[in-house]
Amino acid sequence: MSVNAGGAGGGSTVADRLGITQGMIVQELGFDPEDGDETLRSAIVDRSGSDLVDDATEEVVDVVLLWWRDGDGDLVDTLVDAIGPLADSGVVWLLTPKVGRDGHVEPWDISEAAPTAGLSQTSTLSVGHDWSGARLVAPKAARGRR
Repeated sequence: MSVNAGGAGGGSTVADRLGITQGMIVQELGFDPEDGDETLRSAIVDRSGSDLVDDATEEVVDVVLLWWRDGDGDLVDTLVDAIGPLADSGVVWLLTPKVGRDGHVEPWDISEAAPTAGLSQTSTLSVGHDWSGARLVAPKAARGRR
């Protein structure tokens, strides 16, 4: 059974839209069971075929899921820490509460923090009823130099 968290998408699951494929190692940071989206997490685990890893992992990861809310601290510092274990072709999905939800992060905060941390924002999408995702990657010229 496929989980379609987030509704729209022409039948694709949210994990498909996030680019998650079988065998990927996905690290999760900042999840809070009080407001996090369990359906999204389950869809990612189902698609990747393995459990999410935490910040204690020593593995190189393909994707970092970073749950972030206004007031969580310094976004630049957190993004810099998040890219440490990331593969050269890896992606950070910055998950933030949607407009009107507690902890909403203004888009300009992301657009200012990402380049300072050495990342570029390539797209955004709805990843659930309460959460949006911003896809952040290292610019091609910077890959391999980290």
